[in-house]
Amino acid sequence: MHVLLDVRGNRTVTVDFKALPARARMSLRQANSLRNFLRRFQIEQNDFLGRIITGDETWVYSWDPETKRQSAEWRGFDEPRPEKVRRKQGALKVMHMIFFDMNGVILRWPVPIGTTINAQYYKKVLQDKLRPAIRKKRPGLLESGILFHHDNAPVHTARAVTDVLAGYKWELLEHPRYSPDLAPCDFHLFPKMKEHLRGQRFETEEDIVQATKFVNTARLGPAPMTWQCETVEEDGRKGC
Repeated sequence: MHVLLDVRGNRTVTVDFKALPARARMSLRQANSLRNFLRRFQIEQNDFLGRIITGDETWVYSWDPETKRQSAEWRGFDEPRPEKVRRKQGALKVMHMIFFDMNGVILRWPVPIGTTINAQYYKKVLQDKLRPAIRKKRPGLLESGILFHHDNAPVHTARAVTDVLAGYKWELLEHPRYSPDLAPCDFHLFPKMKEHLRGQRFETEEDIVQATKFVNTARLGPAPMTWQCETVEEDGRKGC
């Protein structure tokens, strides 16, 4: 910014034009992705939503304490607030790779403890686990054209993985960096799954795996409303 002063103390200000900061550029990309998703859904409706398969990885712990909301109690106005010792998550944990569509879970894959999830491992899961599961549970979806979605973690964007997806002719949906609000796993599935498991204690790896099998909250139904709400927020208007 340049400032010119005159004898009366007034000033003339000229502004230096600068490129948008990285965060602003990211917000624009996020907003554009949201609009594209919503526009496509408005045109294609369930034909679009019904072909989306999305997935991600998350840790499931042997013990995950309840949230403050979950442990809330009814108390009288003159009664003291209940106190609770904050406990840490359990040391035993199992990484789960979960893929689902608007009808529910297609693949829930517990990663063996000690396994490193790299591009080669992720590729093998897509080839040997996910694709056969789609063929078994969603007959015809492979032929109708899959719209595949995952975030842009390095494992997901590796050449070995993108080559497999291209070979399958699965359309890869855009996912801007640092956009958990665009990932159904982050804004929908994982929070609901972990809410169901919180407060339960599991002694073994198998106990954790079995517990996750009974959680079936993975449906893409809320996604269009979430896209719409997030788009409105990016536009600076409220209404969600």
